[in-house]
Amino acid sequence: MKEQLIENRPKRRPTHPGALLREDVLPEIGISISDFARRIGVSRQVIHRILAEDQGITPEMALRIGRFMGNGPGIWLRMQQQCDLWHAQREMEKELSKIVRFRVAS
Repeated sequence: MKEQLIENRPKRRPTHPGALLREDVLPEIGISISDFARRIGVSRQVIHRILAEDQGITPEMALRIGRFMGNGPGIWLRMQQQCDLWHAQREMEKELSKIVRFRVAS
């Protein structure tokens, strides 16, 4: 039985975690950006960059947000990873197309 590679190539850009925080999370819990930043121990500028989608969620930031929200860091890291992979795939498309997939002899 041959193994088949399944590629997940969404056409739409995955939602950046900053957009989720900006559009849904912070308004739903009724907290200001300043208060959110203070409660998780970072500057307002860092939060503004994340909300503007200019900065990604680092593992450290995922730990902070996950702790505050009570949902753990994994969801925040997975969302960021999906965004990063989507962008990298588009930036590297030509280069990746030149790489021949390795096939194990049967």
